[in-house]
Amino acid sequence: MRPINVLVVDDSAFMRRAISKMLEGEQDIVVCATARSGEEGVSKAMQYRPDVITMDVEMPGAGGLEAVRQIMAQRRTPIIMVSSLTRDGADTTFRALELGAVDFIAKPDAAYVNITAVARDLIAKVRTFAHRPPDMSVAFAPSGHGSSVAVVVPRILTTHAPPSVPTSHHRVGRDAFECVAIGTSTGGPVALSRLIPKLPGDFPCPIVIVQHMPLGFTRPLADRLNSQSKLTVVEAAIGMPLRPGEVLIVPSGKQLSLRNVGHGVEVNLHNDDGSSLHVPSVDIMTEAVAQTYGRTAIGVVMTGMGQDGVRGLRLLKNRGGFVVGQDEATCVVYGMPRAAAKEGLVDRVAPLDEIPTILCDLTARDLANS
Repeated sequence: MRPINVLVVDDSAFMRRAISKMLEGEQDIVVCATARSGEEGVSKAMQYRPDVITMDVEMPGAGGLEAVRQIMAQRRTPIIMVSSLTRDGADTTFRALELGAVDFIAKPDAAYVNITAVARDLIAKVRTFAHRPPDMSVAFAPSGHGSSVAVVVPRILTTHAPPSVPTSHHRVGRDAFECVAIGTSTGGPVALSRLIPKLPGDFPCPIVIVQHMPLGFTRPLADRLNSQSKLTVVEAAIGMPLRPGEVLIVPSGKQLSLRNVGHGVEVNLHNDDGSSLHVPSVDIMTEAVAQTYGRTAIGVVMTGMGQDGVRGLRLLKNRGGFVVGQDEATCVVYGMPRAAAKEGLVDRVAPLDEIPTILCDLTARDLANS
C-alpha cells in the first residue's frame, strides 16, 4: 500500500517543522509538501492532491477558514484543523468543521510539553481519514441567527448499521424518562449543532454531553450551542444541578460523577485515575447517569472513532434505559455507534436529523413547537 501523503499548511516555520516531524516518524506517512499561507495551501492541494491536509486555523491573508472553503469547493479532501487554545481559534475551528473540515487537534505548545499527546492524536486522525475520502453531502446546520445555512457535512462509510427499530417508547408517570446522556467524538461539534438547537425550550429532561476534545474547547463549544439553542447550554461545573431544559457539557480534562442531594442531582467533577483513554469518558459519564437514573435514562451515541461508551451503555441498558444510535450514513466516522450496535445495546438507529424527533417522542414533547 502506498504511503499516506499529507500537506502541512501553517504560517509558522516552527509549526511546519514540528508537524512534519510528528508525521514523518511513521513509516506509512509522508509529508508531500508544506505551505506558508492559505493561498499557497489551496494551490498545493490542487498540485499535490494529498490524502489528508493539516490546516492552521489562524494565518495572515486567506486564513484557514477561507482555505477550507476553497479546497472543499475544488477538491474535497479530508482536512484536519490545527487550532490554538484561544477563543477566536476555537470559534474559527468550529466554523471550519461546519464547512467540511473533518476534525481538529490542539496546536502543540512551543515548549513541546504536550507534543506526545498531540502527535498520537494527529497520527491516529491522519490514518483514519487517509485513503477514504469523505463522501460529501449538503445538509443544513443552524447559523445561530434563527435561520439555517447550507454546509458540507463529511461522511465516511464503513459497515452497514443494523436496521432502525420503529418504536414509540415514551413513558408517563413514575417511569417517565428523566435524563439524556449523549456521547460523541469525531464529527461531534457539527452533529451537536444539528441536534441540540432543534430541541424545544420545554424539553423535560436535563442533558449531559461528553464530546471528546482538547483542553480549552468545551466552554467555547457550550457557548456556541447556547447561542443557537432554546435550551440553556453550559460547561458543567462542580455543584451544578441537573435541571430540565438545561444541557451540561463535561469539561475536557475532567471525569463526571453525579450525586443525589436533597430532592435533586448535582454534578461532581474529578481527575481521571489514569485508567481511561478519554478524559472525559463517555463510559464514565453514561455509567454515572445509569447509576443515578436507571430505567429513566436515555443514552445517545453519536459519530466518533473507537468504542468509548459501550461499557456505560451496557450498564444503562441493564438498568432498563433506552439507547439511540446515530446511523452510519450521517456519521463522520461510524465507530462509537457501530461498537454499541454490534454489542446489541442500541434500541433505535436513526439518521442524525431524526434524533431530535426521537428524543421528543420518548419524552412526550412536540418538536413542531420548538
